[in-house]
Amino acid sequence: MVWDPKDPWGKKQDPVDDLLRQAKEKLGPGLPIKGLSPILLAAAAVFLVWQGTYIVAPDEEGVVKRFGDIVRSEGPGPHMKIPLIETVERPKVEKLHRLEIGFRTDRQGRQQMIPKEALMLTGDENILGVEFIVQYKIKNAKDYLFRVDEIEETIQKAAEAAMREVVGKSKIDEALTSGKAQIQQDTQTLLQGILDQYQAGVQIAAVQLQDVDPPEAVVAAFKDVASAKEDREKLINQSQGYRNDIIPKAKGEAAQIVNQAKGYAQARITRAEGEANRFTKTLKEYEQAKDIISKRIYIETMEDVMPGVEKIILDGKAGDRMLPYLPLDKSHKPPKAAAEEKKP
Repeated sequence: MVWDPKDPWGKKQDPVDDLLRQAKEKLGPGLPIKGLSPILLAAAAVFLVWQGTYIVAPDEEGVVKRFGDIVRSEGPGPHMKIPLIETVERPKVEKLHRLEIGFRTDRQGRQQMIPKEALMLTGDENILGVEFIVQYKIKNAKDYLFRVDEIEETIQKAAEAAMREVVGKSKIDEALTSGKAQIQQDTQTLLQGILDQYQAGVQIAAVQLQDVDPPEAVVAAFKDVASAKEDREKLINQSQGYRNDIIPKAKGEAAQIVNQAKGYAQARITRAEGEANRFTKTLKEYEQAKDIISKRIYIETMEDVMPGVEKIILDGKAGDRMLPYLPLDKSHKPPKAAAEEKKP
């Protein structure tokens, strides 16, 4: 009831009726006051249903707050909340989020280096420009929304710090060539540990190096060093190839010489054993008939000493009974000439 200063003791009007009366005066005499209350109630009901209903998408998670306190989490589908009292945050928990560190990509797709983020010092005191990407998913929506302020900036700063630590323990050759995969893995592991300590509620899916290059001011010097290293590797490979070619050949020739020497030694041994056996047999025969064996050995020796020379053997005992005849006119001729005279 509304206070009427003109009639403090009189009957006071209902404020709702007063509002309806004012509405009728504004809308015109054609609208009945009594018919307006159901319309307002229906409108209020529609408003409450509209404000109290929300839908969580399949890739989202609904986090409901009441006066700032988290009261529950909801999965995909339609849900209800208390209008004007409860609010809903719906982060995309299935989306793969992407952060660029050390560079930025503009709307035209062009990449621009950010020196204050990209320039890093290696373990052997060289400077590199490192540009990389961090991909992550939300693993705990409540922590992601309310544990850390400016979550993307926090992830970016933590990723930059992790990469600086890993690069600072690596040599420049590793960072430029074969060590990139290990740097990515170590950075991902370190970054995940940092964010878990912060209770950031994110899962690092990947750390990918985009470009790892020396600063532009020293690119030419780096190219000269790289070219010298390539020449060194080329010479080393050539030397190893020559070594691998010449050593087997030398080993083969050495083995051949050794085998030949062994064969020659075995042949000499066999020959010496044969001569020794023959001498042993001859010795036995000699002991049985010394005169005959001595003459035979003498004759064989003369054949070996004077090969191709006609030899005449005279029996000393026969010379006592008769006069020996020696045809000197034929004895001085070589064997071939004597053979030709005998031909008819």
